[in-house]
Amino acid sequence: MQPVCLVIGAGAGIGGHVGKQFAAAGYHSVLCRRSDQNGLNTLVTEIEANGGSATGFILNAIEDGALEERISAIEADIGPIEVVIYNLGAQIGNRTLADTSYKAFEMGWKMATFGLFRTAASVCPLMEERGKGTILVTSATSAVRGNAGQHSHAAAMGGRRMLCQSLNAQFAAKGIHIAHIIVDGAVDAPDTLGKMLGKEQFQKLRESKGMEHDGLMLPAKMAETYFHIAQQHRSVWTHELDMRSFTDLAWWNH
Repeated sequence: MQPVCLVIGAGAGIGGHVGKQFAAAGYHSVLCRRSDQNGLNTLVTEIEANGGSATGFILNAIEDGALEERISAIEADIGPIEVVIYNLGAQIGNRTLADTSYKAFEMGWKMATFGLFRTAASVCPLMEERGKGTILVTSATSAVRGNAGQHSHAAAMGGRRMLCQSLNAQFAAKGIHIAHIIVDGAVDAPDTLGKMLGKEQFQKLRESKGMEHDGLMLPAKMAETYFHIAQQHRSVWTHELDMRSFTDLAWWNH
């Protein structure tokens, strides 16, 4: 039976490329995303065309019971989940405190922190019983630095980081590896940065900073790091790292 890599937040950027990376290494990638069935089907087809194995599901991760039911079904119908990639974003855009409604603030928390908690509550007991497992959590600069207009995002991502540390404190000794991955820069991804900037501005940014300039983070290269972390020996586990392009200032220098 193939090991399963569950990707929660499998879009055309980080999540989709991580799914491809694990599938190429022999995992069955289970790809979950909130919308765009056509995009999901295309991703699965690409993996299969390259000799990999994948299944795709539309999943509203903040819906009550949806995460738990999907994880249970995967374990029953596909196989044991060996790796989880928690790649849900929680960016609601720059908003002043007055413009951040209770609902908007709570939405960030539901996606960034509560969703990860629910995922861990579902998979950690299974992984603990098997004596192994990996949870790789995509995070952001806001996890380590607040900023104007980022009340929801910074609070949510800061909570995500602390939750990862707490999970590690309980489960590392039981064979479960949790890594908090800070994405400290702009990712060359059409369905995240591309949607935020708009198609025209995104292409201008790619031409001026990305592409051959390597000033935007390339999801395919990021996926290589995710896979490396998942294969580490437990004597040298990485629990937190930050990634950025070679041209970008680190978060602590801003």
